[in-house]
Amino acid sequence: MKKCIFLLVGFLITGGGAGWALAPVCSAESEQPAAKAAARIAPMPYQPIELRQIHVEGLIGRRIQMTIENNLLRLNLDRDFLRPFKEKSSDGGYIGLGKTLDAVAHLAAYTQDKRLLELRTRLLTETLACQEPDGYLGMMKPESRMWSLWDVHEMSYLVYGLVSDYRLFQEKRSLEAAQKIADYIVRRWSAEPDRIPGGGQIALHMAVTGIEPAMLALYETTGQKKYLDFCTQFRRLPDWEGRIVLGRWGKIEGHAYAYMARCMAQLRLDRIEPNPRLWQCSRDVVDFLTARNGLVITGTCGDHECWHDTQEGTINLGETCATAYLIRFLHELLQREANPLYGDIMERAIYNALFAAQSPDGRRIRYYTPFDGPRRYFDLDTYCCPCNYRRIVAELPQMIYYRSAQGVMVNLYAPSMVKLELADGLTVSLRQQTQYPHGEQVVLHVTPSRPAEFELALRIPRWCREARVRLPGGSLAQPANPGTFFVIKRQWQADDRVVLELPMDWRWIKGRVAQAGRAALMRGPLVFCLNRQRNKLPADMDLRLLVVDTSSLAGPLPDDSVQPAGWACRVRAWGPGQWYPLAQTDLELVLTEFPDPEGEAIYFKVPNPNAPELEDDELYLKP
Repeated sequence: MKKCIFLLVGFLITGGGAGWALAPVCSAESEQPAAKAAARIAPMPYQPIELRQIHVEGLIGRRIQMTIENNLLRLNLDRDFLRPFKEKSSDGGYIGLGKTLDAVAHLAAYTQDKRLLELRTRLLTETLACQEPDGYLGMMKPESRMWSLWDVHEMSYLVYGLVSDYRLFQEKRSLEAAQKIADYIVRRWSAEPDRIPGGGQIALHMAVTGIEPAMLALYETTGQKKYLDFCTQFRRLPDWEGRIVLGRWGKIEGHAYAYMARCMAQLRLDRIEPNPRLWQCSRDVVDFLTARNGLVITGTCGDHECWHDTQEGTINLGETCATAYLIRFLHELLQREANPLYGDIMERAIYNALFAAQSPDGRRIRYYTPFDGPRRYFDLDTYCCPCNYRRIVAELPQMIYYRSAQGVMVNLYAPSMVKLELADGLTVSLRQQTQYPHGEQVVLHVTPSRPAEFELALRIPRWCREARVRLPGGSLAQPANPGTFFVIKRQWQADDRVVLELPMDWRWIKGRVAQAGRAALMRGPLVFCLNRQRNKLPADMDLRLLVVDTSSLAGPLPDDSVQPAGWACRVRAWGPGQWYPLAQTDLELVLTEFPDPEGEAIYFKVPNPNAPELEDDELYLKP
């Protein structure tokens, strides 16, 4: 017996529209025996849509395609990723092969691009050829296996990537290899429970980042309780009460990426074995980010990989791994709690911190993305940040739409198309037409397979004070409150049309803590920055001494220098040492979008730090 899913194939039509067709993708039921034994997992209020049912264009779609064409397909996988696993001569280090396999599987499933499908098969085949009879799959020489720093981390993501591959392509050998690796880890560690991977030089949960999510994914897929027991009994995941430790010191307990990865493991475990204690660390993260200055204006967190609350934005701000896991963590919380705040933060992080971590041509990735001072690109394609960047970009399509028991929720606004099934065999197609985040209007075309009643929920961003929604057949637009879901429940007909208006005012945002007395400029979800080179400012000028005349703002101005159909603006400023506000402004500055690779400053001194036109960041929830 065969089971079929339907692949949604999109193609552009002149004029900016899109055409769509359904193509069946079938697999024999006998090819996926493990699915029959999968563990029972509690459903969440919102469910992501299968990758093959979504097509995205606009800024998000462009970043996905750039990552494929100019990064993933240009990697030297044989030399940089596979050779160390074939030679097995290392006594330490990290590659990120499992993360890369995970990204390739997701992007191949999403695009159905023949090149990616072939790459996936080749990478999988050559990776599995490196696995040893005892299950070990890594790059360490025998005496360094398991206990050298990052070996368990590497193997954990291999397990996770192989499980992802199995889930997306029903490839039995992927699941079998994942189980062999997991069994190797369990067997070795259980035999020497007092030994510590990494030798104890860093916090254990950081040294083995990814181990519990990998084991839980394997349990969810196979139903084999030994993987669950490893997490609950051996690793004592329910008992973890991680603290938000500020700074990088000691055993680096405050590592943000590792902390959020373990929070997500606790949330996954809660779906299997509900326990209120499993929520506490995640709630601490949300509180720290939104009420205790843990989130910076570009939508990221952490300094030198670790929690910080100073609001400084210098050289080591915003590890790309932390940005990726923050987005992934919020995606998980949004599904569980249906809180639009999580979508608001996701949007801020994606359009600013995440996209600024990649070069405009897509080829290079940053380890850190500061907003104060020059930025630099990482010099490797391997290691954690480049690999985690590719993974999160591959996951973005599933963060746009969500299915619920009542209908559909739209979280992110992007030109896109999705086809999904609701209750009672009802199929619904949704298509977004928009220039967002550079355009203020989103048109949603809703086409059910038959007239039917269900809910369409639209996230109304907290930054938008005067959002309005025009319903099908309605001449008057209804106001929509910021920071809520606007829910439309009605009898839908074929090609019903909903228009969402999101007026975008310029906003000068008050700086906090280290940025007190300063302000940053935003429009919609976008942060703007100052490019020293474009503005021909001297190399020795301290940009922190510029004083901006906030009333002089002019724009938005069309600007393609950072991304197609982008924006810039002009603002006048006093140079360092000028006698403001009595002296005339002596500089006219052009500010560009934060992904500008040469951006060096976003916060500026202002004459009156308490001026009425300065606003609090809407994502800062004052305690």
